[in-house]
Amino acid sequence: VLLSVEGERECDTEPPYFATLYQALVKGERLDVAIQKSVEFGVSDIVPFESSRCIVRMKGEKEGSKSQRRRRIAAEAAKQCGRGIIPAVAEPISFSDMIAEAAKADLVIFCYEKEGDRMLGATLEQLRATPPMTVAIVVGPEGGFSPEEAERAEKAGLSLLGLGKRILRTESAAAFVLACLSSEFELR
Repeated sequence: VLLSVEGERECDTEPPYFATLYQALVKGERLDVAIQKSVEFGVSDIVPFESSRCIVRMKGEKEGSKSQRRRRIAAEAAKQCGRGIIPAVAEPISFSDMIAEAAKADLVIFCYEKEGDRMLGATLEQLRATPPMTVAIVVGPEGGFSPEEAERAEKAGLSLLGLGKRILRTESAAAFVLACLSSEFELR
């Protein structure tokens, strides 16, 4: 087989920020859907984590095969939508480790349905002049975060933000946040 490069061009399908999704472990195909849609909406990395209200728990010996499947889902979604990168899908981590990692981002969006006063839209509008380079999006399990977890996250410097008047399902929250980020920082 002979190959000759006939041209090259910059990848123009990636967002101007690096977004990491911290998604709580959820049951059934919900995590698969969250991964697929987040990749389509421009996420760069996906890190599953275990929260106190997770129905699904990390199972040491089974996590390897689950992680491989999740990586395949991310790769297929990236290919389908013409991404320039294939987002990485990490092994699941603990809630404490997630907080420590997420806190390093320029903007941390801790999706919390009980946060009625601080909304995502107002936060993004304030950042319009100086867009964040790194974004961490934290989405809880089916039952949401416990008040204790929300308090721990806030003490660690994570921004607890509401996503509007409706409570979103865990598998659609990240896609919603990524669409808002895209609208604010890519489509203008």
